[in-house]
Amino acid sequence: MAALDIHSGDARPQGGADPRAFVRRQDGVSHLDLLVRGATCAGCIARIESGLKADDRVETARLNLSTGRLALSWHGDEALASGYVRQLGQLGYPATPYEPESDADPQREEEKRLLRAMAVAGFAMMNVMLLSISVWSGGLEMTETMQALMHRISALIVLPAAAFAGQPFFRSALAALKSGHVNMDVPISLAVLLACGLSVWETFIGHGQTYYDAAVMLLFFLLIGRFLDMRLRARAGEAARGLAAMQAATANRLEADGSIRAIPARDVRAGDHLVLAAGDRVPVDARILEGEGALDGSLVTGETAPVTATPGLDVWSGMLNLDGKLVLEARADRDNSLLAEVTRLVEAGEQARSRYVRLADHAARLYVPVVHGLAALTLVGWLLIGGEVRPAIINAIAVLIITCPCALGLAVPAVQVVASGRLYREGVLVKSGDALERFAGVDTVVFDKTGTLTEGRPRLVAPESLPEGALDQAARLARTSRHPLSRAIADAAGMGEAAANVREVPGGGLEAEVDGTTIRFGAARWLGITAKSDPHTEAWLKLGEGEPVRFRFEDRVRSDAAETVAGLVARGCRVELLSGDREGPVAAVAASLGIADWQAELQPRDKITRLEAIKADGGSVAMIGDGINDAPALAAANVSVSLASAAEISQAAADFVLQGDRLAACLVTLDVSRGARRRVLENFALAAGYNAIAVPMAVAGLVTPLIAAIAMSASSVLVTLNALRLARSGR
Repeated sequence: MAALDIHSGDARPQGGADPRAFVRRQDGVSHLDLLVRGATCAGCIARIESGLKADDRVETARLNLSTGRLALSWHGDEALASGYVRQLGQLGYPATPYEPESDADPQREEEKRLLRAMAVAGFAMMNVMLLSISVWSGGLEMTETMQALMHRISALIVLPAAAFAGQPFFRSALAALKSGHVNMDVPISLAVLLACGLSVWETFIGHGQTYYDAAVMLLFFLLIGRFLDMRLRARAGEAARGLAAMQAATANRLEADGSIRAIPARDVRAGDHLVLAAGDRVPVDARILEGEGALDGSLVTGETAPVTATPGLDVWSGMLNLDGKLVLEARADRDNSLLAEVTRLVEAGEQARSRYVRLADHAARLYVPVVHGLAALTLVGWLLIGGEVRPAIINAIAVLIITCPCALGLAVPAVQVVASGRLYREGVLVKSGDALERFAGVDTVVFDKTGTLTEGRPRLVAPESLPEGALDQAARLARTSRHPLSRAIADAAGMGEAAANVREVPGGGLEAEVDGTTIRFGAARWLGITAKSDPHTEAWLKLGEGEPVRFRFEDRVRSDAAETVAGLVARGCRVELLSGDREGPVAAVAASLGIADWQAELQPRDKITRLEAIKADGGSVAMIGDGINDAPALAAANVSVSLASAAEISQAAADFVLQGDRLAACLVTLDVSRGARRRVLENFALAAGYNAIAVPMAVAGLVTPLIAAIAMSASSVLVTLNALRLARSGR
């Protein structure tokens, strides 16, 4: 496609908001996010991106199939935006400016449209079949006038129903033809239109042999397959929306005169001084200038232990201030902050997944040219043999219907539904239909540590080894705090008395006066203690001027973690551990589970770098994690698994969610996925065998369009029955 010739005076696209108002300028490059409708497969992505990149001014064009979001950037001013939106419309994909605050969900709307179309097609099919049965069973007893009346009633039911129910196929076929290519919806649309057109001609002019029932039956079965496929596929995109919601909407800026002014977070610029109160999220990447406290840093490290906030510490957007008042200096604006980068990484991972070419797509590439060729040869052949137009058209329609991809369209969704049901009974929630295919090909499994291989909460190590009374004294302070280490102390000590007037020092610990003695429990630095490097997390108790008592904490490995790792290795998978935690705890967990390949102190981008390296070496990788910081890696992996106890963002980014926190359930998931792949291949073989028998009969004129529709339905039932075998089969 030639590059567009766009001038600054171009008007905005008809019927939509002016996209120029949504363009962002940065370093001489214009950026625009668009919501694209009508893209359904990897081929759509290729057409959209290649069509836009034909313009030399376009720097990037990246479509996320799950969210419909197109990230577009180009060299030039914002006036070019209108032309790019019009170009997308010419390609058959209408676009509007992307507004993440909008409640509209294009995926949900498309599901509703398919469901309505399926309901209309089913209603029409049932009623027309009743009329057709009356005509068939009436035989010679039914007069021609009555038969003609039945056909006319059928036409009144089918024609508007087909016009409505066939819209998903008609729109797709028309868009494909306009852009100069064909897809599977082209022969489907031809078969429906020709069957309806021939039936109308037969009703009013010809011999009265109509095929209204075949047309709506065809639509009904195809809509079932498409709805099931969409229902299972499009649950990604929730992760990116959830991460966007974690960004602070406002920020408190410290003005030059000492006043504090609330401003939109998007207006923060590098160098601004910001005031962060307890309970606020850090709006942008910043550095602490004044104040001390504790921050929830799970977004970056994945660890539950709070980060001690002191002057000079770099903090990132999305981190939560747990206590204390902090003064920050912004290091970047919101669009260039870590949380914004994590969101982009998640979307990039989702986009890469949407490029996955499924088994059905491979089969579809051969389907369209073969079907068109057979139908055309049938039409030409019968015209040459008999010279009559009517039988030639009828036989060509029969070829189109009998080869219609109902079995092909149901081969994958039917297996996905059965496999998803079986996994649900095993405690696994399937969130993406094609994830079963992706998981079946996995050869490497990467684990996060905290909350995945471990339980995700600290526990006190060997409380019986502590000096007498030390645990009770620490618990009196700990029962007043919600700090994770305090809760671990309170759990170990059980119910008991809490000290009065406990003072919690931000970034330090707890302090109180008990029976005339000052009791302090907290960090070694706060108590003036020089701590040695240790794989365990620690806290210290000091009574007055007495010797400090050391409390050690560990995050216990899950009871079924060793079984899971061994099971994956037995199934031919290589296992790695990637964590944001310190080297000591990571090494200890890896050694206890027999994991030779591990890395520690990783940020979200570091995990993605490792996953991309595995994929670059030809591997297919599954990521199993639970933290907010794992969301980008979960999206970037070929397939991803999260636990029910995981952060909502991670669950949204994952393809599978393990209910009940049974890590070993991923072994069942792998077994079922591999079984599902076998069933899909068997279904393709059944569909191919059916066509090998039925197509020659249709070409020879031995099959009418009605018989073709019945045979097509029978093939769909056959692949569905084969899929049901997965519900009861073992490994």
